[in-house]
This record gives sequence, structure tokens and C-alpha cells, in this order.
Amino acid sequence: MTGVRREWPGAVELEVATEDGRCRALAYPALVGRPETGDVVLLNTTALAMGLGTGGYAMVVAVPDRLPADPTGPGHLVKARYTPLQATVAGADEQESPYHEALRDADSVDGMPVVIADLHSALPAILCGLYSHAGDGDRPRVAYVMQDGGALPAWFSMSCAELRAREWLCGVITVGQAFGGDLEAVTLHTGLLAARHVLRADVAVVAQGPGNLGTGTRWGFSGVCAGEAVNAAAVLSGRPVAALRISEGDRRDRHLGVSHHSLTAYGRVALAPARVVLPQLPGELGDRVREQAAPLAARHELVTVPVDGLLDALKAAPVRLSTMGRGLEEDTAYFLASAAAGHHAADLLAQ
Repeated sequence: MTGVRREWPGAVELEVATEDGRCRALAYPALVGRPETGDVVLLNTTALAMGLGTGGYAMVVAVPDRLPADPTGPGHLVKARYTPLQATVAGADEQESPYHEALRDADSVDGMPVVIADLHSALPAILCGLYSHAGDGDRPRVAYVMQDGGALPAWFSMSCAELRAREWLCGVITVGQAFGGDLEAVTLHTGLLAARHVLRADVAVVAQGPGNLGTGTRWGFSGVCAGEAVNAAAVLSGRPVAALRISEGDRRDRHLGVSHHSLTAYGRVALAPARVVLPQLPGELGDRVREQAAPLAARHELVTVPVDGLLDALKAAPVRLSTMGRGLEEDTAYFLASAAAGHHAADLLAQ
């Protein structure tokens, strides 16, 4: 290791010299200890070898000459189970938790709006739309519930760290095999209950972590979990709001307009009704989106939301907006669709 490039809560980005040259590497000090300049580090270079777009880091597996102490708790939940870097965390819902009593018999989120999205990149845009409805002093409390379809450590997300620091989020809850949030939970259900009853959230946003997986097949993509999130929100007496994955910048036909990910997740996987938000987009793209989304009306309520003022709200986002390497100018429709879902959640709070 030749130096530290930058760091944010839970993660340190390093400059590392290898036999093939220099590269960026990412370390999670809670798992591997904190590397120091001059350390030899053991790297997993899968992301570099495959040219993965999300992050593109070598991952630090160990600092062999300075191993961290063995974990001793404080919790009993094991995540990333049976991998070399499995993590022991304190679950909000486990017996020794101070929140166990609040969650033990909890069975409802009391009508809390739950905004559900396919991709992690939708999170800041949803918040922009939601907060454009209220002044700084009237902002609702919003929790992010991170599923395990993408990155497992919440620490990977610089957006989460910045949104948390700016108090755009009242907390991050990692569920399933994901870990590293302000709260840990065993399932999406207990994660939503913790958002409501522990963090006192007014709204929850549910999405997988950065780095989704897709295979170009109808069912082989990690965003299927968006449909499952609709079911979880509904069974807990929440009000699910489905953000459509819409693109004008993706050259793949299956993602142009309304992505097949949204059509499958909400049209086939989601068995409970949700409010599916249609952003009021102009021109041919708007016509295409309405036509593609129309079959979802058989199960869900389609809600058309004007996008007036949302572009300005997105331009004022406190974090960089990017999806699949495309920014706000390259794929405006994607971010407007997410912001419209947040805006509708704010409408529900006002009712």
C-alpha cells in the first residue's frame, strides 16, 4: 500500500502498487483492520479483472502482517455467513438488543409510505423529490432499508455516508445478508419495523445496495427483490410506492422506457397492490412509458405525477447522481421517475 486516497464512514480507499502497476483498493477497517502506508495487503481483484462498473476496486481481504483482533460481538447475528469475511453484528431484533421488546410483537408500520426502487442510484433522487415538498424545518424522517441484492456492506456507498451526514436520512438499516448500517435486521420485515418503531421514520426507502446483478433474462436479475419489498410493505400495513426504472439513455432495448426489471418485479412478483408512480414525461418517451406500464394497472394503482420543479430539485442534490455511469443530463428520465416516486410519498404523508 502506497497511500490513502480518501475515506468515508466504514471504508478507506487506498492506492496500492502491484506487479501489474498501481490500482485503487477498498478496505473495510471493521473487517480487516486499518491498512497503513507501507503495509502489504492481500487483494481480491475480481472487479478489476472483470471490468465491473460499480466501484471498480480491488478489495482488501487482509493485512497479513497486522491482523485485526478476533471479533467478540457485541451481537449474535452473523452476516455474509460462511465466507472468510463473515461479520458478527448486533441485530435490532435479537434478544439482547435494547429494541427487542419494541420489535418482538411489532406487526405494523402504521401506514408508513414505503418507496421501493430497483437500483441503489434511485435513493438520492427519491429523497430530492420527497424533500422538494417541504421546507428544511418540516422534513419528514426518512430511513433507508438496504436489501442484499447488490453490495453487502453499506460502507461501500459514499452516497449513504453523505446523505446520513447531511441528515437527509435518519438512518440506514441493513437486512438479510447486508450489513454495516446504523441498525441491523434479520429480514426486510424486521428492517421496516425497525425503521418505524426504532428510528421513528415517517417514510422508508427500500432498494438493494450498489452493484445490482442482471443476466438479460426475464427472471435472472437481483431487482426481483423490489416486488418482494412491495409484499413486505403491504403485509405490515404500509403504503407501498413503486418507483419505476425508466431510462432514455440506456441503449439496451429491454431497459429503454420502462425496464423489464420493473415490469417483472411489479407485474409478476408483487402480489399486493402498490401505487406505481408514472412521471408525467413529455413526447414519445412519455407515450412509450404509459403504454409499457399500462398492464400493471391490473394489479396496482397507476398514479401520474407531474415533474414540474423536480429537475431543479435534482440539480440541487447533495450527492452526485449517477446510474450505470450516466449522470442527470445523460438519463434525466431515470432520475425524474425516482424523484416523482418520492414526491408522491410526500403527498401521502400530507393526506
